[in-house]
Amino acid sequence: MDNEREREGDDVTKRINPIVDFVEGVQQETSDLLVKWLLFLKAESKTKLEELAMSEPTIRKAVDVLEFLNQDKEARRLYELREKALKDELNMIEGAKAEGRTEGERQKAMEIAKNLLAMDMTVEMVAKATGLPTEEIEKLKEQLH
Repeated sequence: MDNEREREGDDVTKRINPIVDFVEGVQQETSDLLVKWLLFLKAESKTKLEELAMSEPTIRKAVDVLEFLNQDKEARRLYELREKALKDELNMIEGAKAEGRTEGERQKAMEIAKNLLAMDMTVEMVAKATGLPTEEIEKLKEQLH
């Protein structure tokens, strides 16, 4: 009975050891990251900040934000205006792309409708196939004849 318990204990230990090793590794990584952030908060020179930024991407972003916030008021205002202009331009481009896609889809549906009407399909069937309103298909049919 004792041997059986020892074997079971050994099996459990064999299964748990890799998990413990993994958790200890994660704790070490977390601890290292925490130490880096504490050093960031305590950094006494720009050189030390740059060293930390090179070793950790999230600290790099924090250093960039810190540098931005330390700019003079006019430089910060110009930066913010430029960021807004870039975002506005991106929104305009995305809007134009969406509008272009919609128009292209509509033109394709009209082309398909013309082809189906040329094959003597009914207006209702063409409307169902293309998703266009029956009124538009009737107008298109009149134009073709």
